[in-house]
Amino acid sequence: MSSKDLFKSVLFLCRFVLPRRPSACHTNHGRSQRHPSLEDLASQTVVCDVEGALLRTSSTFPYFMLVALEAGGFLRGLLLLLLHPLISCLGHEVGIRIMVMVCFFGLRKEDFRVGRAALPKFFLEQVGLEGFEVLRRGGRRVCVSSMPTVMVEGFLKEYLDVEVVLGRELKLLGGYYTGLMEDRVIGFGHVDLAHHQLFTHCKEVCLVGEAEKRRWHPLPSSQYPKPLVFHDGRIAFTPDAISTLCMFLWFPLGFALAFARALVFLCLPYALCVPLLAFLGMHSRLITSDDKEERRGDGSQLYICNHRTLLDGLYISAALGRHLTATTYSVSRISEWFSPIRTVRLTRNREEDAARMKKLVQEGDLLVCPEGTTCREPYLLRFSQLVAEISREVVPVALESWVSMFYGTSTGKLKFLDPLYFLMNPFPCYEVEFMARVATGAIGGKECSSYEMANHLQAEIGTRLGFQCTSLTRKDKYLLLAGNEGTI
Repeated sequence: MSSKDLFKSVLFLCRFVLPRRPSACHTNHGRSQRHPSLEDLASQTVVCDVEGALLRTSSTFPYFMLVALEAGGFLRGLLLLLLHPLISCLGHEVGIRIMVMVCFFGLRKEDFRVGRAALPKFFLEQVGLEGFEVLRRGGRRVCVSSMPTVMVEGFLKEYLDVEVVLGRELKLLGGYYTGLMEDRVIGFGHVDLAHHQLFTHCKEVCLVGEAEKRRWHPLPSSQYPKPLVFHDGRIAFTPDAISTLCMFLWFPLGFALAFARALVFLCLPYALCVPLLAFLGMHSRLITSDDKEERRGDGSQLYICNHRTLLDGLYISAALGRHLTATTYSVSRISEWFSPIRTVRLTRNREEDAARMKKLVQEGDLLVCPEGTTCREPYLLRFSQLVAEISREVVPVALESWVSMFYGTSTGKLKFLDPLYFLMNPFPCYEVEFMARVATGAIGGKECSSYEMANHLQAEIGTRLGFQCTSLTRKDKYLLLAGNEGTI
């Protein structure tokens, strides 16, 4: 059965319902205007228009801009921004077709991962709590969008548990998107399309106005059907037209500022580096106790931390006031060449890596990130057992970072640009907290295994930061976001 046939069969069985005033509801076939309660939906199929009834705003421009910037590059994003005034003057359908052409033309289908890696975060932030309450109570959930299926399917199926997603299909030529859409797919609007043929198949139709949607509450992250642990992409803000324009205007100053900040990191001692970087807009906060020796150690100390960006080691070194050695996984050679502190690659061979780290910690201070990869959200990935086997004691360090414009992490081929993007933020922030030294042989006076100790250290850092501990690994992250196991 084709998607079009499936769609028609579902429509004859469904109710498209939203929690609306009775005056906003319409019925067909002479049925009474009874507003259905949420309890009535468990046996019904709910068909939801994504832009018109699920998201708090019907504007699709920010999502197309994300595709242009993340999949096509900044020049493609600039072209879309320049066309925004024209798109705003044209009808909805014509505007969608122009944005699809600009964003998708020439992109390789096999390499397109923005729909799963970057867009879900921004969609989830725009989901209205009121609309989601209705959708999630449906016995079967069907979502329809005027955007291409590849943009919305990952978000709807993986994070909102939607069974059927009906979007616009894109034409292909030799495995590449042509920027054209299949005309046979039905598109949806909301209030102004009350008499669309679609609604003649629904027993009840409830419509939502744009003004009322703006009063909806955002869906709290604690109520996501599936937690958003991993996401990718450089853009850290919702790229509407004004915000994107500000980003492009910031580029020249941001690049110069990043270059100046990098020179300070590379050339000056930490005593001068920290205050000068604060003057240049890099905010940092150190949390420690009066007992500095307990928190810091005098050398040959193993430090472990959660992994936020490639600059973790630099901030911890600056907090200690001395250089330390950091272990890395699959970091680009360019990042290693420009690093002010010594970095040592691990091989992913357990015995070899354990021997290498034991030798390094005997030579001086060593920093290990037991997660093995960065995580942007307030979650901790599974800690490696090796951190409990290479030293009799460790000093846990809890890290948190904030950015406003660009993320300083990625899973793509240009990972060497990660520090540059972090430094290009107007006011990047870091918080470094040294925790109490922990003996790795016992927990609460009771002997434990290295596996139990790794979980204990993860829980301690997670509790201090207010992060949730998970059993997810580096491999899980890269398989989801990049389609590989994270090797360079």
